[in-house]
Amino acid sequence: MGTTGPGAPTADREIVLSRVIEAPRELVFEAFTEVRHLSRWWGPDGFTTTTRAFEFRVGGEWDFAMRGPDGTDYPEWIRWTEIVPPERISLLHGEFRDDPNAFESVLTFALHGAATRIEMRTVFPTAELRDEAVEKYHAVEGGQQTLGNLAAYVTEIVSNGAQG
Repeated sequence: MGTTGPGAPTADREIVLSRVIEAPRELVFEAFTEVRHLSRWWGPDGFTTTTRAFEFRVGGEWDFAMRGPDGTDYPEWIRWTEIVPPERISLLHGEFRDDPNAFESVLTFALHGAATRIEMRTVFPTAELRDEAVEKYHAVEGGQQTLGNLAAYVTEIVSNGAQG
């Protein structure tokens, strides 16, 4: 049995993060689909996001850079592979188009009473790439901070009574 490819076990190659956000599902989904929102919350604490190109549709791409607190720029690239408003987004995420180390993520937006439970399931091409992301780039902590920034952003919109 192979370790990669369709149908291969993923437990040693994945990271799963989730959070309940006190905001309507449609608003949380919109925060992922409009660049005016993404630039205000995307990324771990202390990072900023600058978009070079953005086209939200299946096959569309988001080309952007994240700047870390130390001033380092990190190139980023996403291609959306599935969009089911307001329930699910699947994407391929790497540093650049055709990045051989790109990873797949599935985001689900589930009703949780009046709130939204978001889950980010990320599967890396290999266990080694997953381990490197966790150990060297602090992917779990960064992902949790990113979801925290999203939660803070959309709950502020809700409390202000407007949608950005």
